[in-house]
Amino acid sequence: TLRFYISEHNKNHVVLGGCIDASGIDLKFMFFRCRLCETVVPLEDPIITETTSTLQEWGVLWKQLYVKHKVDLFHKLRHVMNELIDLRRQLIQGHLAQDQTREIKRHITVRLDWGNEHLGLDLVPRKEFEMVDPDQISVSELYKLRHGDGCRVPVSHHLFINLKSFTYNSISEDADVFFSLYDSREAKQISEKFMVKLNKNGGPKNPEKVDRLCALFTDLSSKDLKRDLYIVAHVIRTGRMLLNDSKKGPPHVQYRRPYGCAVLAMSDVFHTITDLKEEKDFVLKVYTCNNENEWYQVHENIIRKSNTKYSAPSTNYGLIISLQLLRGELEQIRRENQAVFNRALALTRKLGFPDVILPGDTRNDLYLTLERGEFERGGKSVQKNIEVTLYVLYADGDTLKDCISLGSGEPNTSEYRSFVLYHNNSPRWSEMVKLPIPIDRFRGSHLRFEFRHCSTKDKGEKKLFGFAFTPLMREDGTTLSDESHELYVYKCDENATFSNQGLYLSLPCCKEDFNSCPNLPANLPFQRSPKETFWVSTILCSTKLTQNVDLLALLNWKAHPDRVLDILGRLRQISGEEIVKFLRDVLDTLFCLLDDNTDKYGPLVFQSLVFIINLLRDSRFYHFRPVMDSYIQNHFAGALAYKELVRCLKWYMDRSAEVVRQDHIQEAMRALEYLFKFIVQSRILYSRATCGMEEEQFRASIQELFQSIRFVLSLDSRSSENLVFTQAALLNSFPDIFDELLQMFTVQEVAEYVRGTLGSMPSTVDIGQSMDVVKLQSIARTVESRLFFFPESRSILLPVVLHHIHLHLRQQRELLICSGILGSIFSIIKTSSMEEVEMMVESLLDVLLQTLLGQRCPQCTAEITVNCRGEYVSCLLSLLRQMTEIHFHHLLNNFHSKEELKEFLLKIFCVFRNLMKLTIFPRDWSVMRLLTSHIIVVTTQFLSPALHKNFSDADFDFKVWNSFFSLTVLYINQPSLQLESLGPAKRKKVLDKYGDMRVMMAYELFSMWQKLGDNKPHFIPGMMGPFLGVTLVPQTEVRNIMIPIFHDMMDWEQRKNGNFKQVEAELMDKLDSMVSDGKGDDNHRELFSLTQLFGPYPSLLEKIEQETWRETGISFVTSVTRLVERILDYRDCMKGDEMENKKIGGSVNLMNFYKSEVNKEDMYIRYIHKLCDLHLQAEDFTEAAFTLLLYWELLQWEDRPLRDFLHYPCQSEWQRKENLSRKILHYFNKGKCWEYGISLCRELAFQYETLYDYQSLSWIRKMEAAYYDNIIEQQRIEPEFFRMGFYGRKFPFFLRNKEFVCRGYDYERLEDFQQRMLGEFPQAIAMQHPNIPDDTILQSDAQYLQIYAVTPVSDISDVPQLERVPERIKSFYRINNVSRFHYDRPFHKGPKDRENEFRSLWIERTTLILLRPLPGISRWAEVERREVVEVSPLENAIYVVENKTQELRTLISQYQHRQHHGNINPLSMCLNGVIDAAVNGGIARYQEAFFDKDYISSHPEDTERISHLKDLMQEQVHILGVGLAVHEKLVHPEMRPLHKKLVDQFHMMRTGLHHVSRVTRDSNYTPSVINHWFILQSTKAQKTNKSFVLQPSPSSSSLSSIRSNSSQIINSAPSSARGEEQSRKSHLIVTTVYYPY
Repeated sequence: TLRFYISEHNKNHVVLGGCIDASGIDLKFMFFRCRLCETVVPLEDPIITETTSTLQEWGVLWKQLYVKHKVDLFHKLRHVMNELIDLRRQLIQGHLAQDQTREIKRHITVRLDWGNEHLGLDLVPRKEFEMVDPDQISVSELYKLRHGDGCRVPVSHHLFINLKSFTYNSISEDADVFFSLYDSREAKQISEKFMVKLNKNGGPKNPEKVDRLCALFTDLSSKDLKRDLYIVAHVIRTGRMLLNDSKKGPPHVQYRRPYGCAVLAMSDVFHTITDLKEEKDFVLKVYTCNNENEWYQVHENIIRKSNTKYSAPSTNYGLIISLQLLRGELEQIRRENQAVFNRALALTRKLGFPDVILPGDTRNDLYLTLERGEFERGGKSVQKNIEVTLYVLYADGDTLKDCISLGSGEPNTSEYRSFVLYHNNSPRWSEMVKLPIPIDRFRGSHLRFEFRHCSTKDKGEKKLFGFAFTPLMREDGTTLSDESHELYVYKCDENATFSNQGLYLSLPCCKEDFNSCPNLPANLPFQRSPKETFWVSTILCSTKLTQNVDLLALLNWKAHPDRVLDILGRLRQISGEEIVKFLRDVLDTLFCLLDDNTDKYGPLVFQSLVFIINLLRDSRFYHFRPVMDSYIQNHFAGALAYKELVRCLKWYMDRSAEVVRQDHIQEAMRALEYLFKFIVQSRILYSRATCGMEEEQFRASIQELFQSIRFVLSLDSRSSENLVFTQAALLNSFPDIFDELLQMFTVQEVAEYVRGTLGSMPSTVDIGQSMDVVKLQSIARTVESRLFFFPESRSILLPVVLHHIHLHLRQQRELLICSGILGSIFSIIKTSSMEEVEMMVESLLDVLLQTLLGQRCPQCTAEITVNCRGEYVSCLLSLLRQMTEIHFHHLLNNFHSKEELKEFLLKIFCVFRNLMKLTIFPRDWSVMRLLTSHIIVVTTQFLSPALHKNFSDADFDFKVWNSFFSLTVLYINQPSLQLESLGPAKRKKVLDKYGDMRVMMAYELFSMWQKLGDNKPHFIPGMMGPFLGVTLVPQTEVRNIMIPIFHDMMDWEQRKNGNFKQVEAELMDKLDSMVSDGKGDDNHRELFSLTQLFGPYPSLLEKIEQETWRETGISFVTSVTRLVERILDYRDCMKGDEMENKKIGGSVNLMNFYKSEVNKEDMYIRYIHKLCDLHLQAEDFTEAAFTLLLYWELLQWEDRPLRDFLHYPCQSEWQRKENLSRKILHYFNKGKCWEYGISLCRELAFQYETLYDYQSLSWIRKMEAAYYDNIIEQQRIEPEFFRMGFYGRKFPFFLRNKEFVCRGYDYERLEDFQQRMLGEFPQAIAMQHPNIPDDTILQSDAQYLQIYAVTPVSDISDVPQLERVPERIKSFYRINNVSRFHYDRPFHKGPKDRENEFRSLWIERTTLILLRPLPGISRWAEVERREVVEVSPLENAIYVVENKTQELRTLISQYQHRQHHGNINPLSMCLNGVIDAAVNGGIARYQEAFFDKDYISSHPEDTERISHLKDLMQEQVHILGVGLAVHEKLVHPEMRPLHKKLVDQFHMMRTGLHHVSRVTRDSNYTPSVINHWFILQSTKAQKTNKSFVLQPSPSSSSLSSIRSNSSQIINSAPSSARGEEQSRKSHLIVTTVYYPY
C-alpha cells in the first residue's frame, strides 16, 4: 500500500490529504490546522476510526488471554470483535437510514465499552456515541458524562412466545390452546389470549402455520415484570362429549370440552433468560382437572399445588415453547427483529391501557367474560350440558360480521360458542373473548346470549331453552360499565325467532334496567325465568368511547346551559384517562365557555384548566403534553383569554397571604408553565388580529403579575406550612415560563424579571431547610434554561446566582444541589470572558476549597465525601482551568495580608493532596486523571513564585513550604502518571498531549528546594523519606533531578552535627518500607553511585568524593547500595507466586543485614517476626521457635517498661519475655523438638520459683514432664539432609555463588527434594559434576544448581552411648544441633585391583561446616567452609561394618521391647540382607581383601585395624544370633521356611568366620573359598540403570562395596532435555556408595 498526502495551504491553514491503495484509489481526506503542534484529523466517521484502533489494540490482548488460559473471555471477546467488524463494515458502506446508523453506532459503543471494561482498559468518555475531546468541554461536563443522572423514560417490555409442539398426543382430537398472562397475587388475567388451533396429531390445524405459531405479548411495564406472573395455557378439545366414551353423542356432533391446563412461572423464565433477546425453550406439563366444576380455577390450583384437584400427566412431555424477552418501543422491536415479525406474529395486548398512553394509540376493544350461570333442570333426570352462543347485533338486527375474537393468532368470527361442562346446571366458565366493534357501530348494538342443552343421545341435538341480552351503550351515551353484570334469562325454545329484535330489546335485560321500566305490559313476548340467571363481566379499553356521564354532559353543555356551573364543578371527578382521550374537545369547550360569559364562567374555567394541566404532569399522561402543545400552537383560538387568565392568576397570588387553605393556589402555581403558554399565545393571536393594540396594557399586566410573584416569594413562610407549599410550587414552575416570556420580551427584559424574582427570595438564614432546597432547585433550572445561554442575560443573572451559591457553600448547606448548579454553570461557560472568570474566582474559589476540606461543618463532611465530592472537584478544576496568568496575578495580589495568603495556599495544597490520595475518579478513567494532574501542575507553577516571594528568608514559614513539598512528592508518585506501566501507543498519546508531568513537577520541586537557601535544615531529615519515594520513581530524569538534593541534606547535616547519622537512619528506614511496598526496580540497585545518564547533575558519589567527609559518605553510599540490593531481593522473593524457601531465604538475608551490618534493632526484630510468620505458614514450627528465640535472647528478665510494638501491647520486659517463652514452647511442641523445649521449661521454672509463683511453676513442671513422656512414647521421623549449590549472577544476592545444607521434610527423599528445588528455580541449569565450579560459571548471567545428599556428623560427645539409653533418644542427638555434614566420593588410588576392587578403592570424604547448626531459624544453613580427607579401604570397611552392627542392635532392641506392634517384616528384611549377603560373598569380599597374608605383610601398619575389623565381624555374628533368637519367637508360622533358611545361612557364615579366625591365629592363612556367584546388591541397582541411588546415613549403612568400574556416578543424560522431569533429575550429581547388604 502506497500512502501520500497532497497538501495546499489556504488562508484558513487547512491541509487536505489522502491515501492511494495498490489495488485501486481510495482517498480518505483529512485535515489539520497549522498550529505549533499540528493535529491530523480523519474526515471519516469518528466511530469508525475508534473501532479500527480499538480492534488493533484488542488483537494483541486477545492473544494474551489464550496464553493466560482465560478461555471464556477469549471466546467472548472473539465474538464481540467479529460483531464490531461486521458493524463497522455496515457503517463504511453508508447505505443506512439515519435511525439505522444511530442504532448501529449505539451497538458499536456498547461493545467497545464492554470490551474495554473486561480487558481493564481505560474508560472512553462519550457524547452521542462519539469520543469526547477533553479540551473542548469543561471538566464538570466531562465528569457528568460518566456520573450524569439522566431522566429515565419508562421502557416497555414484550414477551415473545413460540409454540414448537404439543407432544402429549393422548387426546386424538382437535384442540385449541389459549395462552395468557396471569397475576397470581391479584388473581386476575392481565393480557389478551393467544389462540392456537391444533389437529389431533398435535400439529397446527392450518398447514400454512407450521413453525409460525408465535405471539408477542406487548406493553408490559417494569412494574408488571415484578408481579407474580405466570404463563397460563388452557387446552380445550373439540370432539365427543366424553373422551373415552364413544356412546356419548354421535361422532358428527362436535363439542368444545375442557381438557387440561399448564402454567409456567415468569420468575423461572427470568432466572433462565439472563441476557436480553436470548431465546430459551421450556416444557409445560399439561395437567387435567379432576372435577369439571373446578375448571374455572384449575390454573390457580396448579399454581398453589393443590394436588388433589388435578392429575399430573404420565410423562414429562407437554407443550414445548420458546420464550424471548424484548425491550423498547414496538416499532423499534419490529425493525430489529424483522425475521420474527415475518412469521405471522400475533400481537397480544394487555387488558386495559399500558402505563404510558401515547396520543396516537387508537383502540376500541370490549373484553367480555362469561362468568357463570344458574339454570333449572327443566324436568330432566340429570343436569344439563349447557352451551352458550354469543352474537353481536346491530340496531337493525343484523349480526355484525367478524366482531368476536377468541384470541390473537386466529381470525375473528361472527359467533362464539362456549365450551360445555358435562351435567352441570351451575356452570362456571370464566372464558374471555374480545369484541373489536367498530366505533360507528357501537351505539345501538347489543349482545345476545343463547343457551342450549347438548344432548348426548343418538341424534346429539342442541336444544335452545333460553337467552339473555344486553345493550352496549346506555341511553345517556355511556358504554357498559367495567363490572360484573347479572342478566335476566328469558325462556324460549328451538322454534323461537329473533328476526324482530325489538320484541326482546324492549324487555329489561337486568335488574337496573327493570327498575327503570316500572310499567311493563302484562303480555310479554318472552317470559323471564325467575330462577335462572346469567353473569358476565366487561372491560372497555377505548380511546373513543367513554363510560362517564359528566364528561358527556360537559361536551354537550349547550343542551343544558343551566347545569354548566354544576358540570364544571364535577370535572375533577372524571377519570384522567377519559379526559386525555377527549383533550382537544374538552379544551375547546372550556374556552368556548370563557368566551360565552367571562364573568360567570371565568373562575371555574380557570380552575378546570389548572386541573387538566396538572393532570398532564402525571407520568401516565406525560406523553399527551405534545398534544397540548400542538393544540395551543395550531387550534387554540381564545384571543381574549389572556386577560382573564392573567387576572385570575394574579388574584390567586394576591390571596396567598390571606387564605388559610391554599390547595387551589398551589395547583395554579404548578400549572404556571401552560398557563403562560395560553397567555402568550392568546396575546399573540390578539396582537395579530388588532395589529398590536393594548401592548402597553399587556406589559403593565405582566409587570404587575411579577410584582405579585415577588410578593408571594417575599412572605415569611416559617409560621405557615401551607404558604411554604405555595412558594415551593411557584419556584418549581417559575423557570418553565422563561421560554414563553422570550416570545414577547427581549433577553435583557426577561433576565431583569428573573433577577428581580430571584432577588426577592429571603436569605438562607431566614427560611427553612425545605424551602431552601426548593429555592436552589429553581436556581438550578434557571441556570439550565435557554435564557442563561445568552451572554447578555448571563451577565445579569450570574451575580445573583453566584451570591446564593456563595452563601450556601459558606454555611455548608445543601451541598449536593449546589454542586449540580456549579456543574451546569461550568458546562455552559466553556470559554468565559475575563470578567466572568474574575467574578467566579472572587465568589467561588475560596468556598470551593473550604467545601472540599469540610472545615466549617464537620457533620457535613460525610455528605461531601459520599455524595458530591467528585462534582466539587470537577467544579474546582473547571475554574482553575479557565484561570490565566492574569487571574492568578489578581488573585494573589488581592490578599490583604500574608496570613490570608498563607491560609489560601495551605487550603489549595491540601485539596490537591487529597485529590491524589482519595479515589475521586475510578482507576479506568485515565482521561479525567490526566486532565486533573495537568491542571494541578500548571496551578502549582503559578502559585510557587508567590510562595518563594512571601515566605522565604526572614518570613520563612515551615508549614507552607512543607505542604508544598508534600504536594509535589504525592504528585510525582501518582499511579496514573507512571507511564512505564502503559502500552507504547497509550504512552505516546499521553506524552504528545501533556508530556511527562512528573518531570515538570520534579523541576519545580528542585527549583523551590534551591530557593530555600539556609532554611533547608528545617526539612532534614523529615523530607528524606518523601524525596526518596520520588527518587524510586522509574523515570531516569526525575531520579537524576532528585539525587543532588540528598547531597544537600548530607552536607547540611554534616555541618550541623559533624555527621549524618540521622539522614542515614531515616534513609534506611524509608528504603525498607518503600521498596517492600513495591517501589523501585532493578535499575535502583546502584541508585546513588551510578554516573548520571541524563541532565546536568553529577551523581551523588561524584559529589561526595569532592567533600572533606568523603570516607564516611562513601561508606554510607555503599551500605545503602547493599541494603537496596537485599531489599529488592527480599521483595522479589515475597511475590505471591514464589515458593516458601525463597521467601524465607530472603527474610533471613535481610534480617542478618540489619543485625550485623547496620545494627538497627527495630528492623531486626520486625523481620524476626516476618520470618516467624513465614515458618508458620509453611508449618515449620521448629524453625518458627528458633526464630522467636532470637528476639527472646534480646530481652532480659527485668521489669523495664516496653512500648507497644508490632502486635505486642505495652508491658514490662519480663512479661514480654514470659509470653514469648510460652509461644516458643508451643512451637517446639508442635515441631516435636521437646529436648529444646525442656531447657526453656527449666529457665521459666527458675523464674517462677524465684518469684514464688507456684501455680505457674506447677504448670511448667507438668509441661516439662509431658515433654519427657513425648520423647519416650512418640515416634519421630528422621529427616534427610541435602547439599545445594547456587552458582551464577542470576540468583538472588543471598543465594548467589553460595552453598547450603537443607533439612528435608518428613519422608522427603532425594528425588522429591530435587523436583521441589527445580520447581522453585525453573530457569536453573542442573550441573553434571560434583566439582566446585570455576569463575566462568560463577560470573555468568545464568543459574546453575547442584544438589546431592549429605550425612550429618554429630558431635559424638553429645550422643548418649549407654546401652540402656533408648534408641529414640540417641537418634535425636544424631540428627539435631548438627553443624557438620559429609559426603563421600569413591576413587581408585593407583592401579585398580581387578581381582578385588576393595583393595584399591579409597573414599574422598568432604566435610561441610555450617555457619549455624541445623535445625535453626531456617531449614537452610549456609556452608562456612569445607574439609576434605581420604579414607583408606580398610578404614571404610571398619566404618561400614560398625554402622551396620549398630543398626542391627537398635532394631533388635526395639523388637525386644515390643515397639513394632507385631510387624516383624523390618527385622526379617534386615537379617536377610546381612546374612544372605555375607553367605553369598559380602563379608567374604572383605576377607579376601584385608585378611590375605600378602596384604598383612605389605601393610604392617594396619595390623591393629585388621584385628578391629575381625572383632567387629565377630560382634556382628553375635548380634545376628541374638536377632535370630528374637525372630524365632516372633515369626509367623507361614514364615517359618524363611526363618529356617536364615538359620542355615547363618551357620555357613559363622563357619567361614571361624575358619578365618583360626587361620589368622595360626599365622598360616589360606584364603577362604570365594563364591563367584556372589552379586552385590548395589550392582543390581547398577544393572537396572537407576539414575540416582541415595547415600544412606551412617545409622542405616552396612559394609561398603564399591562398584568396580567407576569411582563416581555421573548421569549421562543430555543437558538440552531440561524440560523433562527425568532430565531434571539427571542433571543433579549424587555421590553414591554401594553396600553389600
